[in-house]
Amino acid sequence: MDDYLNVNRANWDERVAAHVASDQYAVDRLVTDRALLSGVVRFDLPRLGDIRGTKGVHLQCHIGTDTLSLTRLGATMTGLDFSGSSLAAARELAQRGGAEIRFVEADVYRALEVLEPGSFDLVYTGIGALCWLPYIARWASIVAGLLRPGGRLFIRDCHPMLFAIDDSFTDRLVVEYPYFERKEAVVFTDAGTYVETDITFANQATHEWNHGLGQIVTALLGSGLSLFALEEHDSVPWQALPGQMEIDEFGEWRLRDRPWRLAASFTLQALKL
Repeated sequence: MDDYLNVNRANWDERVAAHVASDQYAVDRLVTDRALLSGVVRFDLPRLGDIRGTKGVHLQCHIGTDTLSLTRLGATMTGLDFSGSSLAAARELAQRGGAEIRFVEADVYRALEVLEPGSFDLVYTGIGALCWLPYIARWASIVAGLLRPGGRLFIRDCHPMLFAIDDSFTDRLVVEYPYFERKEAVVFTDAGTYVETDITFANQATHEWNHGLGQIVTALLGSGLSLFALEEHDSVPWQALPGQMEIDEFGEWRLRDRPWRLAASFTLQALKL
């Protein structure tokens, strides 16, 4: 099972150059404008509330654009990711953006080995994170272990319904992939990534898992967290279904035709009891 880590890490290491250069991640603008926030964090500002003075950890932080944004909102942030190349870019971004952020390299399932258990006010997870994890219950136990009593989990991620859709169709919604967590990974092969790029990857395979919304909630409850907010959205911050989506003025993509048919992402918040 651990082979999936090596396969996925190789793919994510190779994505870094394309992501740093892309308009979607807006690295140069985040450096130039030190008041700017990533689109992902900006979307959830009304839900995040005041995080000034909080100690937070961003799990699966990738190149750190959301981590930097949370720092700009006043949190003291640590970023964790399994990709050394991603963290090198994240450290450079933080330095150029004038922020002090600690970055730690580790698989998320090893977070309690490399971070301080029970010490965080905020555990943050952003778009496109959970699909890389085979076991949602194990992830929930890690989250609970990182949080202090009264600490908060904040996650916005892709809706499992979206991940069940076959994105090769441009004229209809076709459910092709598992909605519920299964032991077997869905293996994809893609020469590119979700941002526009001319780069063709050598490491094209990825191993991914879906987790039903009920499974996510149940896992968190079973780990001693108390759910207090759950909102489903009809949009995501990238063109998840090419040919079927249109972008709004805030950089969010939703179905062009009757967007109310598809839950595309969700925001969930929970407290450690």
